[in-house]
Amino acid sequence: MLVVTGATGQLGRKVLDHLRMLVPSDRIGISTRDPSQVADLAATGIRVRRGSYDDADSLRHAWEGAERVLLVSSNAAASGGDPLTQHRKAIDVAREIGVGRLLYTSQISASPTSHFPPGRDHSATEAMLAQSGLAWTALRHGFYASSALGMNAHGFAQGTLTGPEDGKVAWTTHVDLAEIDARLLAGEHTIDGVTPPLTGNETLDLADLARLASEVTGRTIVRELVSEEEMKLSARQNGVPDAAIAVMLGYFRAACAGEFDRPDPTLARLLGRHPVPMRTVLAKASI
Repeated sequence: MLVVTGATGQLGRKVLDHLRMLVPSDRIGISTRDPSQVADLAATGIRVRRGSYDDADSLRHAWEGAERVLLVSSNAAASGGDPLTQHRKAIDVAREIGVGRLLYTSQISASPTSHFPPGRDHSATEAMLAQSGLAWTALRHGFYASSALGMNAHGFAQGTLTGPEDGKVAWTTHVDLAEIDARLLAGEHTIDGVTPPLTGNETLDLADLARLASEVTGRTIVRELVSEEEMKLSARQNGVPDAAIAVMLGYFRAACAGEFDRPDPTLARLLGRHPVPMRTVLAKASI
């Protein structure tokens, strides 16, 4: 049994789509907090069981008989929760029930000294995996290309991408990452421990995104530099929580430090094709 967590999310659902092309449906299991959201998949023969990172018993049941589990990283921090406590519980359950390999969706910024708060959480989780005694793979994903759209949605619409000083980012699509995650989960490839950066071929900062967006849309979109204090004040005036502001500031600081500027050929080699470029992402997004 190959088990996918987070199957209702943007990444998890795409992983399932690819996995169904690689193995029979009766070899696939879904671990989800709300099975009703994937009732359509249960009808295809996929095993659907409730599994919550906050409930060890539910994970034991959802992961029963699992050869490999894809542990999609928790987003608990976005609502004030503790993702590391959840990851620890999931890793402990995987060891207890004898999961053959645990694959974890990490990120290229993973480091105990990362400026990006999620990067520190990813690093801590990788350390848990290394100490677990399990066979494990930390999938060092590039920064999601969809985040470039989400973080700059207002800017694209208004014609100005505003923020503090930044740096190059190896933006990478969910589609490409989901495909390689599915292949690794299915055992088509095996990488022990931390993977090389799984990234697109190009690195772009906000100025590059503004230029590309201008070319794609035919509108003039510019990059405007503001201080961290200006961005923080604006965010607070718009009701953005302090925790989210910390992540925003951390992103810019990490980008400046080159934490996301790590293009690597591994993703293209494993996919057997070039990853989707950011120009295509912008064009399809109809910004």
